[in-house]
Amino acid sequence: MSSIELTPSQQNILQELVNLYRESESAVKGEDIADKVDRNPGTIRNQMQSLKALQLVEGVPGPKGGYKPTANAYDALQIQEMEHAAEVPLFHNGERVEEANVEEIDLTSVHHPENCRAEIKLQGSISGFKEGDTITVGPTPLSKLQIVGTLSGKDDTANSLILTIDDMVAPAEEPEH
Repeated sequence: MSSIELTPSQQNILQELVNLYRESESAVKGEDIADKVDRNPGTIRNQMQSLKALQLVEGVPGPKGGYKPTANAYDALQIQEMEHAAEVPLFHNGERVEEANVEEIDLTSVHHPENCRAEIKLQGSISGFKEGDTITVGPTPLSKLQIVGTLSGKDDTANSLILTIDDMVAPAEEPEH
């Protein structure tokens, strides 16, 4: 999968298209996207041409026509999401680890809370971490989950920390509007 570099405005337009398409489940008019992103419809049409060229959008002809996202659009947005993985903070014995970059959080046995473990995959060195250290990961960008645990092991080949989870904090769900 080649990574598609989207400009902020393309990403914005694509995200709105996906949101609107999800709500209506039918082709989305350029004007509707223009309203959402506060641009004129001509600008949206130009951007759509470039998004079509990237195969992120397809045009739907006819009176009910408009645009709809392709499967690639979801991938592209998901990739952008992962590019922000750097935003997941990691604390080691209460100190923020600046160069740790949380790539993946794998909750291995969530259905057994009494022996719940998390595997935290990092970019960056894990050599400074020792068993028994307190590790806090999060809040994550999307679900705002924060995990507090005790380091119970390391997997050097996968560059990951194995935590025994002491506490998991997720914010109260916002009511759907």
